[in-house]
Amino acid sequence: MNPFHPVKRLIVVVLFEGVDLLDVTGPPEVFSLARRETEDAAGYEVVLAAGTTDPVTTAAGVRVLPDATFEAMSTRRIDTLIVPGAVEVDDRRRVRALTDPEVVEWVSRLAERTRRVTSVCVGAHILAAAGLLDGKRATTHWSTARQLADDHPAVEVDADPIFVREGDVWTGAGISSCLDLSLALVADDLGEAVALRVARQLVMYLKRPSGQSQFSVPLEQVSTTRRVEELRHHIMRNLAEPLTVADLAARLHVSDRQLTRIFKTELGTTPHAYIESARVEAARHQLESTDATLDRLATTCGFGTVDTLVRAFRRRLGTTPTEYRRRFRTHLAGGHRPHAPAP
Repeated sequence: MNPFHPVKRLIVVVLFEGVDLLDVTGPPEVFSLARRETEDAAGYEVVLAAGTTDPVTTAAGVRVLPDATFEAMSTRRIDTLIVPGAVEVDDRRRVRALTDPEVVEWVSRLAERTRRVTSVCVGAHILAAAGLLDGKRATTHWSTARQLADDHPAVEVDADPIFVREGDVWTGAGISSCLDLSLALVADDLGEAVALRVARQLVMYLKRPSGQSQFSVPLEQVSTTRRVEELRHHIMRNLAEPLTVADLAARLHVSDRQLTRIFKTELGTTPHAYIESARVEAARHQLESTDATLDRLATTCGFGTVDTLVRAFRRRLGTTPTEYRRRFRTHLAGGHRPHAPAP
């Protein structure tokens, strides 16, 4: 592929009949937010391209109108080509990825004019059919990973990561991971700070007038390994439990020392610090939206005592739970809303 670096970052999303809807709509939302967060300095221009400009019916039954044809895009320099996928499910609930030879041919041609090629979910099968994954490590949705490996032995299939980057070729796993992949593309273009601002908009609330950041602490860092993501979800579901390093290591089938290394590598922190951040986040939400006492919060969020809860809040947020509730509460008993605090 030719290393084009256009001033305007042209993002082309490939459309075809039966394509998965979220594969198509997820990435443009991320790039749109990146434009907003940078006041359009990101330079992203997203174009939905198909064989014709007739409406395309997605797997969800929602019709999408292409912006342009593949033919029209073949004369332009493309920054990023995003290839979504499609599947069929038989009467035994077996899933199989579909590849249209005409789409494969167009993807192959467009890739020659593209700086960076990406696939979303089972779109990896289209990239593989176009020969773009030969000799490369790639991922796809876990349900079609075996098919990808069987159909394309020249591809090193890894079904575990959320996304894989091999030079200028990126592949994403499950459908929702199109957001993780798109955020990684934004980080590659514009830096981690911009990507994190976009992630905050996607996963939590917008900032309130008071200026309090409304993003989730546990979501600041996203692991690229599925088993670590599952462990993170386990932690969030069981905050009231002890959640010792030994217990978490046993759940992941690794040693205590190895668990600590995994957290440092994947999440940039220690297990203890991560768990405390998650507990503070859970307590924040309850302080904002419930009348729960501090004693109850200390118990349900896993702090054990109010003193431990207070110390964690001072360490993480530079305030106390009581002061936090006074300033950032969203409602009062009886449905009355407080006035926004003075700046």
